[in-house]
Amino acid sequence: MHPALNIAIKAARRAGQIINRASNDLDSLKVATKQPNDFVTEVDQAAEAAIIETLREAYPGYGILAEESGESVGKGKQDTEYQWIIDPLDGTTNFIHGMPHYAISIALAKNGVVEQAVVFDPNRNELFTASKGSGAFLNERRIRVSRRTKLQDSLLGTGFPYRLFNHVDTYLAIFKELTQKTSGMRRPGAASLDLAYVACGRYDGFWEFGLAPWDVAAGALLISEAGGLVSDLRGENNYLETGNVIAGTPKVFAPLLGVIQGHLPESVRG
Repeated sequence: MHPALNIAIKAARRAGQIINRASNDLDSLKVATKQPNDFVTEVDQAAEAAIIETLREAYPGYGILAEESGESVGKGKQDTEYQWIIDPLDGTTNFIHGMPHYAISIALAKNGVVEQAVVFDPNRNELFTASKGSGAFLNERRIRVSRRTKLQDSLLGTGFPYRLFNHVDTYLAIFKELTQKTSGMRRPGAASLDLAYVACGRYDGFWEFGLAPWDVAAGALLISEAGGLVSDLRGENNYLETGNVIAGTPKVFAPLLGVIQGHLPESVRG
């Protein structure tokens, strides 16, 4: 196992302990609103602090991009080619409502290319990991995307807009068509886990607009290393910049992309 991946796992498990303890007393949580329908709790902040402390102890020169604390460069350096991309609690809304579907997501990028990935579900004790060129794993067992080849047989994950609603009609049109052309759609509310589920074959595809890098970075590498495909809405690899993501098995990916692109004005694609 790559040393950086081992440290990321350590950081994720430490954050998971904080989250699990807090889940036993949700009524005492202090919840703040960052923007409409976008929440942060003291647990998000404590988990992120624990992750950053663990990562910085091992790699003090690496940069950090984290959901709650923003972006910073490595200590003692003005810039760095390595950057940790962190979501300490993906699915905060689920968490504060007691819905046990959320995860910790940690990725390490070198010059903008993600090379290490961890998605940890503390409820199920499921640890998804990947190193670029070395495959993807669930609790040390090698995983692959599903073998499904037809969109009509596929189960898809997605996420609807919850902050910005200017493209909600497009979303609903895509959702309507895919509901009719697939085995079903799911919207659990934690993109990093949705992507991990594509990687291990629980979903056959996933799509969502307007995500942040920390929602996508680790999960996208998991899918790639598990034999799947990931792109933005143009079929290119700029999903970390655009936040628009489509993923799937090699055979499901193309028809899924085709359906989605058929509903998009040029101004939305990217």
